[in-house]
Amino acid sequence: MSVSTSSPAPPDRGGEHLAEAAPAAGDRALWVGGGLVAGAVAAALAGAVLIAEEPVPGIAVPGPIVEFGLPVVRVLLDVAAVAVIGLSLLPKLLGFDDPARTEPVARRARAAAVTAAWAWAGCAFVTVVFQAAELNPGTVPTPASVAAYVSDVGAGQGLVISGATALACAAVGLLAVRFGESVPAELRIGVALFGLLPIPVTGHAVDSVWHDPIMISMELHVMGSAAWTGGLLAIAVLLAARRDLLAAVLPRFSRLATLCLVLVSVSGLVTGLSTMALTPGVELPGAILTSDYGLLLLAKIALVALLVPLAAHIRFRLLPHVAARRATAFAAWAGTEIAVMGLAYGVAVTLTRASIG
Repeated sequence: MSVSTSSPAPPDRGGEHLAEAAPAAGDRALWVGGGLVAGAVAAALAGAVLIAEEPVPGIAVPGPIVEFGLPVVRVLLDVAAVAVIGLSLLPKLLGFDDPARTEPVARRARAAAVTAAWAWAGCAFVTVVFQAAELNPGTVPTPASVAAYVSDVGAGQGLVISGATALACAAVGLLAVRFGESVPAELRIGVALFGLLPIPVTGHAVDSVWHDPIMISMELHVMGSAAWTGGLLAIAVLLAARRDLLAAVLPRFSRLATLCLVLVSVSGLVTGLSTMALTPGVELPGAILTSDYGLLLLAKIALVALLVPLAAHIRFRLLPHVAARRATAFAAWAGTEIAVMGLAYGVAVTLTRASIG
């Protein structure tokens, strides 16, 4: 890959540069965000086919709308939550020392975060309906059956809490749109991260004395991956054409991304293997290659391993040029990394629904 060695671009102030870059930013939002969504949806659908069970005569099974619609809506929930986290994090990464330069970008991030929060809430509540339908195959969900599902099943309660928190994110975000950074970025980040906490409840639960440590590991995994993916997404979409801002933000984010990479890798491995080891009737290491859960776990490990060289290239090869405000292929490399992250999210959703034994 060749890197331009042109002289640093002169500093640009206010919104003039942003206005010139707006069409390019729209294109980047389409293909970078589209790569995340496409990867996530494709992996979720492929996973649904992989774990689909043969119908048993006389036993009702969910129809194709539920069978394939549920993983799609569920992974779109994750993507929307990731976007909220990243867009809420971006103003903090930009800093507040030069509002004339950073405010036009921060303003767009605040507005986009509200839209993503609405999408998060909608996907959470639609997922509740789909999961209620999955639990009662052959029947059309009614308000009573959905309410019963939420009342009796922890996964339903977790989704409702997550959806309600997403609505709170939208409310706080609207205040930020109205009043700017006088609504602290820390508050928006904190509310969004809190909304992630119930999400692991929708996955596998281990009934043992190790339940709480495994759940904590899951929470750390979810929050770390959301901060990493969401932060990179927001930077790639909104800052790739702003060399001055990218030069300031990318080094800060790189340190956070390195921490998230370690956290996601360790917590994901610990959670996956512990869940298998503590499931009755499952014997390691053989079950890793003989169960859907084990094969999906290997697929997710492989995707995370693929992220390492991509992240390292940005960190060690592109970052020095970015810091010098030179033209680079940052958007292309970040878009590739984000697409792989989307695949990992799709596999993760399938993993929560796969048979362990």
